[in-house]
Amino acid sequence: MAVYIHDSSIISPLGFSTKANFNALLQGKSAIEKVFINDTIGSVFCGKINDDDFNSYFKTIDDRFEGTRIEKLLIAALSPIVEKNPVKNDSVLILSTTKGNIQALANNDLNGAFIDQLAQNINSYFGFKTEPIVVSNACVSGVMALSVAKRFIDMELFSNAYVVAVDELTDFVISGFQSFQAMSTEPCKPYDADRTGVNLGEAAAAVFVSNENQTEAMQILGDANINDANHISGPSRTGEGLFLSIEKALNEAQITSNQIDYISAHGTATLFNDEMEAIAFNRMQLQNVPVNSLKGYFGHTLGASGLLESIITVESLKNNTLIASFGYENQGTTQSLNIIKAKQEKSLKTALKTASGFGGSNSAMVFIKNY
Repeated sequence: MAVYIHDSSIISPLGFSTKANFNALLQGKSAIEKVFINDTIGSVFCGKINDDDFNSYFKTIDDRFEGTRIEKLLIAALSPIVEKNPVKNDSVLILSTTKGNIQALANNDLNGAFIDQLAQNINSYFGFKTEPIVVSNACVSGVMALSVAKRFIDMELFSNAYVVAVDELTDFVISGFQSFQAMSTEPCKPYDADRTGVNLGEAAAAVFVSNENQTEAMQILGDANINDANHISGPSRTGEGLFLSIEKALNEAQITSNQIDYISAHGTATLFNDEMEAIAFNRMQLQNVPVNSLKGYFGHTLGASGLLESIITVESLKNNTLIASFGYENQGTTQSLNIIKAKQEKSLKTALKTASGFGGSNSAMVFIKNY
């Protein structure tokens, strides 16, 4: 059964709709800036949503809701999707996040910190009749949530799915990445020779997925999720898990590497991740395919990144436009890649989205434009 992505929505520092975010990327705008966190952490380069701007926007959606900030981010992302595609009795909500409402712990709200409770709260808000599904598998969560939606619809367990992803910038998350010594002290530079690490970001994103081939719907042609169990945080030096996930996704899609027009990669700008991806892409004979990372625009939005970047990938296909990989100047991996250095207009039909995360998790998904 064919499965399609329809409407989408993005809430990020670059805007509060998919159109606003894609236009910001076309203009080369980055959300990464130096932000003071607290006296202990100090200031870090990151992509943070302006609270005043977001609160004003949220009031146009629901001026009575008094829940947490992360719930508001999810509601803001989902509301335009649900408004256009009313929830049915057999619709399902799929939530992707790595930390959920971890900020609740700082407020001594233990129950509120459980991800399943966050999912139930959003499920109830929009009136879903089915139980929500949580996908929390490190930084592949956003892409994997789309995979879960595709497979459940394939099995005819649900007629459609509302996939939503979110992660916030919190003291807990930032201090955790600082402990890995993976944070860059400047705007990140994925794949560049001078890259020094990751910038974090925050965002919420949502899509509507169904088996209906509507106008400008984008088909999910193939997907795969492979865990190489290499290390709790370090990626495989041979790119094994990513290589296998791409290979399996292409096999399901029944296409070859030379049919891929564009790759939206993970590209965190850490030394080991970018090197691993370059090795995996070369093993799959994808080294000449135009590739970018969006981390230089948004920062790494963790559980939201895979879905947010999938939405931008779909928009690139729709608009036949390749977005430059922000921050890249000189090759910084041992194996070459065709990094997109400037915005390009190009006929596009098929794209590959990849993601990798802690614990050896890797995901790949193939999108195709059938019009």
